[in-house]
Amino acid sequence: MIRFLKALVLLPIAVVVVLLAVANREPVTLSFDPFSPEPVFSLVLPLYAVLFGAVALGVLVGGIGSWLGQSGTRQRARHHRREAERFAKEAAELKTFGAPGVEPSYGRAGTHTALPAPAAAR
Repeated sequence: MIRFLKALVLLPIAVVVVLLAVANREPVTLSFDPFSPEPVFSLVLPLYAVLFGAVALGVLVGGIGSWLGQSGTRQRARHHRREAERFAKEAAELKTFGAPGVEPSYGRAGTHTALPAPAAAR
């Protein structure tokens, strides 16, 4: 079912991308020097390559920004995971050896509740 939904979403996107690439094959000059009429460094690329490169750069920069923005969440998750592991280890030790100097109490403090004696066989 997920494969079908993925194909249902990605197939139209792929068709649009191919149509965009076919319709925008004309070469354009990409320059990184806005002040010079004759740029020292420039590239002649098809328009679709410039568009795809800009989208890829945007995805990369957005992913890095998102990853950096979530650093506090990841740090808190690591802290809580370490704390949970420490508590689990401590609980396992207490189950194995029991707490030193602590006697189990049954019922009210200092009293023990006994189970009723079995009924005599008739």
